[in-house]
Amino acid sequence: MKDFSVSMALVDFIPVIFFATAAVILMRDLYNKMSKGAFALFAAGTIDITCAGALKALYKLLYAAGVCDFEALNTMFFPVQSIGFLLAGIGILALITHRQGKNAALAVAPPVFSGTFVFVGLMVAGLGLMDAGLCIISARMKKPRFIVLFVLSFVCSLCMGYLSSRDFAQASMNWIAEGVNVIGQGTFLVGAWLLRKNGLAKFRLREE
Repeated sequence: MKDFSVSMALVDFIPVIFFATAAVILMRDLYNKMSKGAFALFAAGTIDITCAGALKALYKLLYAAGVCDFEALNTMFFPVQSIGFLLAGIGILALITHRQGKNAALAVAPPVFSGTFVFVGLMVAGLGLMDAGLCIISARMKKPRFIVLFVLSFVCSLCMGYLSSRDFAQASMNWIAEGVNVIGQGTFLVGAWLLRKNGLAKFRLREE
């Protein structure tokens, strides 16, 4: 028996909204700077992450409201979000390391494995690439203080990885995890918003 409440499930939607908002801000500001391939990877990855988080929160809400125990929504969260982070991370990496031309393209076929360790690796790699790329962008814009926000977001995400290994049937663990997740996605949103406010859309990340 899982100790979920409706209020807990509703709070679980907050970091999802934070991340989705930050992703939209970044996609709008980076659209003209990324190749079609890199942008497609970043957009697909962030959409995967958002959908995975929303479906996990929906699972908790359905369970807490006594509607049903839709376990498939809970089970798919980890692999879908992990691959999403990997795709988004590769998209940002392509932006930073490769000259972005109109006809440039980057394709990737994420492998599928049965062990959760693989998904942990994918998530950490994707998160690391994405946050590191945004830190590099912050440095190039001469806004080093923004780096703290993306580092904090990354650390909170790593903490979520640890907390996911604990007993999530307990309400206390769920509230702790949700608090960490809100902080992590909140700092990610603030970082994305500050980049936009300081002219990311018009800033030239590299010499043509």
